[in-house]
Amino acid sequence: MTPRDVVFPAGRQALYERNRYSPAIRSNGFLFVSGQVGSREDGSPEPELEAQVRRAFDNLNAVLRAAGCSFDDVVDVTVFIVDPEKNFERVWQIVPDYWGNAPHPTLTGIGVTWLYGFQFEIKVIAKLPG
Repeated sequence: MTPRDVVFPAGRQALYERNRYSPAIRSNGFLFVSGQVGSREDGSPEPELEAQVRRAFDNLNAVLRAAGCSFDDVVDVTVFIVDPEKNFERVWQIVPDYWGNAPHPTLTGIGVTWLYGFQFEIKVIAKLPG
C-alpha cells in the first residue's frame, strides 16, 4: 500500500494525533479534507453557533492553505448541521463570507442529532493546483 500523503495545518497536529485521524490526504490530484468543526486550538468548541461556523471555515482554510489550495479549489462540500430546521438559516447567512463567487462547488447538507458537542461541521474535496 502506498503511504498516505497527509497534510497538517500549522499548530494543530497534536489535536489530530490525539483523535487518531488525518486532517487531509492528497491523492490522485485531489485533496480529501476531514470534517472541520468550530474548535479552538485546544479542541474545545466555540460556544455560539455563528462563531463555530466561522471557526470551522477558518480551520478548513488552514488545512487548504497547508496543501497549497484555497476554497476556490473546492469542488465538493458536505455540511452537517445539528437541528437544521432551527439552525440552517443562521449558518447560511455566514457561508457567503467564505464561499466565494459562482460557480460554486457541489453541496450535500445533512441534518444530524449529534456532532461531539459541535453544531456544524464541513468536509470538502478540493482539486490540487497544477
